[in-house]
Amino acid sequence: MNYSLLLDHVSRHITLTEDEQSYFTSLLNFKKIRKKQFLNQEGEVSKGPAFVMSGLLRSYSLDKNGFEHVIQFAPPGWWIGDMYSVVNQQPGRLYIDALEDSEIVWLWKSDLDKLYSILPKFERLFRILAENSVIAYQDRLISNLSLPARERYAQFCRQYPSLTECLPQKQVASYIGVTPEFLSKMLNAPPHH
Repeated sequence: MNYSLLLDHVSRHITLTEDEQSYFTSLLNFKKIRKKQFLNQEGEVSKGPAFVMSGLLRSYSLDKNGFEHVIQFAPPGWWIGDMYSVVNQQPGRLYIDALEDSEIVWLWKSDLDKLYSILPKFERLFRILAENSVIAYQDRLISNLSLPARERYAQFCRQYPSLTECLPQKQVASYIGVTPEFLSKMLNAPPHH
């Protein structure tokens, strides 16, 4: 198994010896997920955080009317998980599924805790990831509360440049909080000056 994408990602934040790399990769679980297959469903306790090696995953919630609200997309090189469920080991609130055939590696919560105690530098890695994630969620919350849809779309394009061409408009609309019809009209309308 080639872990170079993950190890490159890790090495941006912490430095590992070859032994430490081997120990880390020995804890990883590999899974192929077919398009439309679930990694997690609401009500399940999350196994732990997942790193996307190939493909594309998303997390979303369903409201009482059955409408999907996309929380995150995870292309290759991104982490995804129901953090409420991972941290508290409680039934999750999110659905996580594959938008295309994907490959992930993930860590059991117990192995993650073991990793923290044996190699404390991984606590630093996941702290940095958590901080970046909180910043991204704050930005998104502020923009959802205060920005018009066109600017929320521009922010989506900045955050996920690799996805703007390949994602179905329905998924993008769900992420920025508009209907697919509204998004389509907005993208086809001439910009206001």
